[in-house]
Amino acid sequence: MTTHQFQAEPFPLAFDPQTTALIMIDMQRDFVEPGGFGEVLGNDVSKVRTAIAPCKQVLDAARAQGMLVIHTREGHRADLSDCPPAKLTRGGQTFIGTDGPMGRILVRGEAGHDIIPELYPVAGEPVIDKPGKGAFYQTDLHLVLQNHSIRTLIVCGVTTEVCVTTTVREANDRGFECIIPEDCVGSYFPEFQKSALEMIKAQGAIFGWVSNADAIVGGLKA
Repeated sequence: MTTHQFQAEPFPLAFDPQTTALIMIDMQRDFVEPGGFGEVLGNDVSKVRTAIAPCKQVLDAARAQGMLVIHTREGHRADLSDCPPAKLTRGGQTFIGTDGPMGRILVRGEAGHDIIPELYPVAGEPVIDKPGKGAFYQTDLHLVLQNHSIRTLIVCGVTTEVCVTTTVREANDRGFECIIPEDCVGSYFPEFQKSALEMIKAQGAIFGWVSNADAIVGGLKA
C-alpha cells in the first residue's frame, strides 16, 4: 500500500492511488450547455461551466496515473417508465421527455443526454446511466467500485447540492471516503454551492473532505 495525502478541509486525507477512483457526475450537455435542461428551467449555465476546466485538470491527472475513472449520466428510458411522476412533473410543468434543442430532454441516447466533449470518456472508462440523483440508486456503481477494490472517491461534477451531494452521502453510507474539489463542482445557485460544501466537511468530515483541483493534482503526482 502506497500512502499519499490530499491537502483538504477539515484536515488532509490519506489515500492510496491504487484504491482511489475519480467520478465525474453528470457533466452532460443538458446541464452545462446552452439550450439544455438546465437552461430550460431558467438557470444560468455559465455558473456551472466554471467547473469544466478544473475538471479537465483533475481528469488528465487521474488518467496519467492510470486510475479508475467513472462517468455518470442522469437520464431515462425513451418510454419514461423509469421516471416517477414526482420527478416527471415539476412545478406543474413537464420537462423530461419533451423536445428540446438537443433532442428529448434527459432521455438516454439523445444528444443532450451525452457528456460534454471537453470531458468525454475514453475507451475503458465506465459510464453509469442513472435514473435518479444519486449515482448508486438503481445502478451497478457499487459493484464496479467493489470489483476494483476502491476505497476513496474523488467526486466532481454537477450540480453540487443535488447529484454530487446525494452521491457523496450514498457513498459515505457505503464506507467510501469522498473528497470534493470545490472548483470541480458547480451549481446554478452560489449560495447552495457554499452551503453544500460546508455540510460535507462539517463535524470532522461528516460526509467527506473539500479540496481543490490543484491540491488533487498535487496529491496524485506526489
